Amino acid sequence: MKRLLYIFLCLPLLHFSQKKDCIYDFEEKTDSTYIKATNEKLMYEKVFGNSKEFIQFKLINNNGVPTLSFQFIQKSQDFIPVTCFNNKSKIILQLEDGKIVSLISGIDEVCSNLTYIDSEKSNIRLLNGYFLFTKPNYESLKKSRITVMRVHFAGESKDYIISDELQSEILNQTLKPSRYFIENLECIE
Repeated sequence: MKRLLYIFLCLPLLHFSQKKDCIYDFEEKTDSTYIKATNEKLMYEKVFGNSKEFIQFKLINNNGVPTLSFQFIQKSQDFIPVTCFNNKSKIILQLEDGKIVSLISGIDEVCSNLTYIDSEKSNIRLLNGYFLFTKPNYESLKKSRITVMRVHFAGESKDYIISDELQSEILNQTLKPSRYFIENLECIE
């Protein structure tokens, strides 16, 4: 009888100690390398007139180094100026608990690529960058939601309000971008 009672008391603890089911875009393990990357998640969306802006995140573990893949997409019928990241670029996140977290650039220099879609008469600019965590930042991101994100591009900075709930017009989904790191960092550990 005592064993049965003990099993029932421990069962909830086992349930809470299990990791979340993570879905990976890419995972490869060899003798010398181990890389895994989560699927991209929409963090920010702005649709205004004929202009659209999106920011997507993807988490990568490259041989034990956690990295944030940052993708900035702009679409407009008007000309879109070039944006770049350099080795001084940063992503600065303000958390709900008041802490400020900085992710540092993992690349030397990259600029957005311009593509033209003739059928829509639209320009599209795509910028990809990689940003590195520090240990204290990493732990803080697991505990508190994001409220504001400042992106230091080469030559300019832009602030983005990160929503608790984002009703995406493009994806036709409801997302929770402020909880991104809370819900996904364990997937690359």
